[in-house]
Amino acid sequence: MLLTAKQTDLDPYTFVTRHAQIFAMFDAASQDSGNVSYGVQAGDDRLFIKTAGLPQDSQPLLSHAERVALLRNAIRLARSVSDPALPALRNVVESVEGPLLVYEWLDGELIGTSVERRSDPTSPFARFLALDLRERTAALDAIFRLHVNLANAGWVACDFYDGSLMYDFARRQMHVVDLDNYRDAPFTNEMGRMFGSSRFMAPEEYELGARIDERTTVFVMGRTVEQFLSSRDDGIATLVARACRADRRLRFQSVTQFYDAWTRL
Repeated sequence: MLLTAKQTDLDPYTFVTRHAQIFAMFDAASQDSGNVSYGVQAGDDRLFIKTAGLPQDSQPLLSHAERVALLRNAIRLARSVSDPALPALRNVVESVEGPLLVYEWLDGELIGTSVERRSDPTSPFARFLALDLRERTAALDAIFRLHVNLANAGWVACDFYDGSLMYDFARRQMHVVDLDNYRDAPFTNEMGRMFGSSRFMAPEEYELGARIDERTTVFVMGRTVEQFLSSRDDGIATLVARACRADRRLRFQSVTQFYDAWTRL
């Protein structure tokens, strides 16, 4: 039913528990978005199901209606781009409390780690940094190829950071998750300080009224290189410096241009 149903009169939790066995739950105990997600076993299928959470939950920054709107944005993005680094959206079930997004389950660990644990050698962040250069480069290449595809489909990166990165250390596979906040480009910054991590954000993501466009994604990708590769390499340092210019006119003008420079390193 999870892969075939298109709508249900049940609330998401009841619908999920009737048709699958929950082996993992991600709610307020593990994140603060207000969304509630499940790892489930449904027959031979392991799936990840994302919902907008409880309508009556008033603790998150965003209302339930806003969380539903972001899930619908995530559906639109998933249907506009096919890429190995994106989780596969298998089905969408409309419920009385908004959509259930049914994804293929991904094995792996989120690279994003609290600042207190980044130097902990057992943390995913530290273990990723400890990988050899070839493996880290291949993982970053998957991120950049995905963002070329996203940019070509008209999307700009918003709220991208290392918490968006899930790495399968056994299979050496990188996936990019939770892209609900990505937007159609260009758009105007109507928030001032936008959602995101300051380690990855472009100057225009702090500026009310600023234009957010493909060159914003270029900056974010440059910061991604800076986080995970040594700036002592002259080629990498030059790439990062150009991608992360405060003046957007001096950056690579497209993600494709950035990626072309990356592949020539």
